[in-house]
Amino acid sequence: MSERMGTERIGFVGLGIMGQGMATNLLNAGFALTVWNRTITRMQDLVAQGAHAGASPADVAARSDIIITCVSDTPDVQAVILGEQGIIHGARPDALVIDCSTISPQATREMAAALGEKGIHMLDAPVSGGSEGAAKGTLSIMVGGESDQFVRALPVFRAMGKTITHVGGHGAGQTVKLVNQVLVVGNCIAMCEALMFAQAGGVDLQKTYNAISQGAAGSWMFTNRAPQIMARDWRPGFTIDLQQKDLRLVLEAADELGVPIPVTSLVFQLYRTLQARGAGSEGNHALVKALENLAGFEIAPGS
Repeated sequence: MSERMGTERIGFVGLGIMGQGMATNLLNAGFALTVWNRTITRMQDLVAQGAHAGASPADVAARSDIIITCVSDTPDVQAVILGEQGIIHGARPDALVIDCSTISPQATREMAAALGEKGIHMLDAPVSGGSEGAAKGTLSIMVGGESDQFVRALPVFRAMGKTITHVGGHGAGQTVKLVNQVLVVGNCIAMCEALMFAQAGGVDLQKTYNAISQGAAGSWMFTNRAPQIMARDWRPGFTIDLQQKDLRLVLEAADELGVPIPVTSLVFQLYRTLQARGAGSEGNHALVKALENLAGFEIAPGS
């Protein structure tokens, strides 16, 4: 196994807001890399840095031993893995498919079974940490699948992330990612309410941030996104549209499991109001705009 780790060729399918940084870190780590993206122009920077351009997901798979996918939603993953030009048609037996998208746990198990019939392995390995973590190689990666394939993939994961955890069998990685998203939006709504309260209370927002960010009320969300809100900087580490996709998966899974998630459900509805106003491409911290719309005032920069 150790010999194989050093020589395995990597394929990467999906070079969006997360995939671009992840693929770049693999290239910088010295892996032989073949890439494919539906929008061809997103491949250009990586090809200029030494990656090979694939003609399709199947073509990427034919040139690779480990194929990583990082696309938007369950149907997109199904298309690039099982579709007409999908990975399953190019991958050889003993190849490993690693899906870093956030999708349905049940669909993940079904795809793992379909690949398994061809002798192809699969890990579900959704990631957390936003575009910053993708660029810096500091993502948290939660991995479901067979333990020997997890060990095989560790050098690849270490090039992309910092906290890498094998959490169980197929689908477990996706379930843990949905747990992560419940916490993300819970932290986000608390941050937004707190900043609105501070604004209405007339205190200096920067001093308030300095006073509480390192205490018990601190969080990754507050540390990284509160300064953006205070600057009214809506550039996305993770877009509202993608957050909504994840929350839809959470709501569907919670309904199947019979778990009450009232706060998560509320956040989903608040994000829906922002999507209706055309804000779906803004960062998920723009959730504060929904509260501003309700309150009739905005958080002022520099206040």
